[in-house]
Amino acid sequence: MNKVFSLLNFKKSITFLLLSSSIIFIATNSNNANAASIKKTNPNQKNASNILPKRIISLSPSATEDLFAIGAGQEVIAVDNYSNFPHNVPSVKLESLNPNVEAIASKHPDLVVIQSTASGAKNVIAALNALKIKSYEEITPSNLDGAYQELTDLGNLTGHIDEANAAISYMKSRISNIVAGVKLKKTLTFYHELDNTGYSVTSQTFIGQVYKSFGLQNIADAAAKADDGGYPQLQSEYVIKANPDLIFLADGNGVDGNESYRTLMKRPGFAQISSLKNNHIVLLPADIPSRWGPRLVQFYSIIARRLNTLN
Repeated sequence: MNKVFSLLNFKKSITFLLLSSSIIFIATNSNNANAASIKKTNPNQKNASNILPKRIISLSPSATEDLFAIGAGQEVIAVDNYSNFPHNVPSVKLESLNPNVEAIASKHPDLVVIQSTASGAKNVIAALNALKIKSYEEITPSNLDGAYQELTDLGNLTGHIDEANAAISYMKSRISNIVAGVKLKKTLTFYHELDNTGYSVTSQTFIGQVYKSFGLQNIADAAAKADDGGYPQLQSEYVIKANPDLIFLADGNGVDGNESYRTLMKRPGFAQISSLKNNHIVLLPADIPSRWGPRLVQFYSIIARRLNTLN
């Protein structure tokens, strides 16, 4: 994950970058709504206007993957600068952390998906509303239900609700089977590292919930503070004392990430940690753990495969 120089910027960046985490994920709620903006839809209600969007801009990597997964990819004309999957995403890239209304409007979209944690998201939505451009405010989910709800919402908005339901059924079935296939002989502790400055995730975050479904114990939970949004920064001494059985490196396989077993061993005191003694280090692929679309199944598979090697 790219390095950040303040907790605020880290929290904003994590929503889009992570893995690199990351990862990526601060759950933000909002109660303000505009006439032309949508945050939640009735799962059983199709697009009430019967006018389906034909020019969609997605300013969220997860939303981009969702749209393509449900068959709405051909209507996507531009994406954010972090959307890199699938490989046929539009080459037109727009800023996601600091969205520019003029740049968005110049593409003449009829639906814009914007992350609630983007800088000035409320103002951007209001400006789009004034221009009669419909928007969908994406709120980072804290669990699978939230991920499924986004697929439902986008399916309703784009007229691809059947495809969305199929994607949800696929995810539910695969994830259920993957989790059921892991039988731990004892409770294992773990440390999920977002970057080499020690930022991690608690069980209250979306990523943390994935680990929790396997019955793993998160060492970051005890270090959580009210103002860290579920992403505490752990000191090396804390990690060493917690002595996790496994370490998952979100910064070990990304474009900018180069953390590995070797670099961990060079950190003062880390050689005594159980996970390093036993080489229970997992290098996570960039992007996948930080996104909550159908590829989330791969994140579950990675965890399950490693856990099954320990039994």
